Amino acid sequence: MCKYFKPISISLSPNTEKDDIFLALKLIFQPWEWKDGETIEELESEFKKYLGVKYTVSFNSGRSAFLAILKALDLKQNEEVLLQAFTCNAAASPILWANLKPIYVDCDEKTFNINIEDLKRKITPKSRAVMVQHTFGLPADLEEILEICHTRPKGGYPNLILIEDCAHSLGATYKGKKVGTFSKAAFFSFSRDKVISSVYGGMAVTNDENLAKKLKEFQEEISYPSYFWIFQQLLHPVLMNFLILPTYSIFGKYLLILFQWLHILSRAIQQKEKRGEKPSYFPKRLPNALATLALNQFKKLERFNNHRKEIADFYFQNLKNTSFDLPEKEGIFLRFTIKHQQVPEIIKKSWKKNILIGDWYTSPIAPQDTKLNKLQYQIGSCPKAEKLAKETLNLPTHINISKKDAQKIVDFFKNYGLQPTATHQGKT
Repeated sequence: MCKYFKPISISLSPNTEKDDIFLALKLIFQPWEWKDGETIEELESEFKKYLGVKYTVSFNSGRSAFLAILKALDLKQNEEVLLQAFTCNAAASPILWANLKPIYVDCDEKTFNINIEDLKRKITPKSRAVMVQHTFGLPADLEEILEICHTRPKGGYPNLILIEDCAHSLGATYKGKKVGTFSKAAFFSFSRDKVISSVYGGMAVTNDENLAKKLKEFQEEISYPSYFWIFQQLLHPVLMNFLILPTYSIFGKYLLILFQWLHILSRAIQQKEKRGEKPSYFPKRLPNALATLALNQFKKLERFNNHRKEIADFYFQNLKNTSFDLPEKEGIFLRFTIKHQQVPEIIKKSWKKNILIGDWYTSPIAPQDTKLNKLQYQIGSCPKAEKLAKETLNLPTHINISKKDAQKIVDFFKNYGLQPTATHQGKT
């Protein structure tokens, strides 16, 4: 019965396996392990070895890590940070929190990453940094972006600082080298629907000694989150997997809304962030309990990403003769993102079948109810991003999606009538 009501989902605590759930449950009863502890340093050390970087500094979210990087760079008020549209407000908000100005660059319709020509156009004398997002785990064209940063088309100004947003792309490579290692600094996220998950968590990385020193000072100046906040995150995988997901199609979805409304569970994004404002729990240090969850997931990273690639290959093979546009075939595929003109209708009908296809992103700055003007985005400034927001949908690739689940998704598309002529643009 429980299996019948459990949805095929793209988020909703997607990465958690039995060992993750029981580890969280165990930690709930060990509050002395919640804040300070040895696992924080162990996670930072393992991350350093994996990426081959010199310095790693942990935080309670990718947002906190990005904010720490911006502060450590000593940028002046209202200097510009260029970033792509077709992103989340979590990528833009730290720029505002650091009293800097976000400049939104359009994206490429095939790769979902930053558009090189629009990036060149939008560099001004006040531009100081470029934040590059490897969208959905598909690496951006780092070689060309680095050349732009180092040559700076409008001469006479300092080189642009490259920052990599690797929230979607832990384990992805560009020309044989791991993303996050090309830039002055990079940050990763361990949020609930990222490559690995501790519900909240993040890491800043760099090879720059001076920058690393400032990042560490920033980390030491801020506090750990409250015990209650840590408790919320530890409850998340337990309640999601024991109660909410097994009953999702009957009353589980309403339980999730109720638990978030009662603050028993946290939200991925707070209302404040949709207005560009900063919640009180950013920036904070990564607590030991969440570092323990993240480390347990980190040890499974290779298996997780291999599984994602297998499921992505399955979608490529089974959707190649449909009316969907498929993505470029490279990267780790945090989500398998496809394009179609009837996206809202497809998503609505799939949800009725208990197939919770995703919708990153339905706005040039997601989620949909983000106040774009508060994030300093002007409608019409990034037309390709705005177009993609209307025609993309995401298919799940995470460890809890089996080939059987993927086949159900493909069968849904076929039954829906999405198998006429081949129009996809993906590489095979």
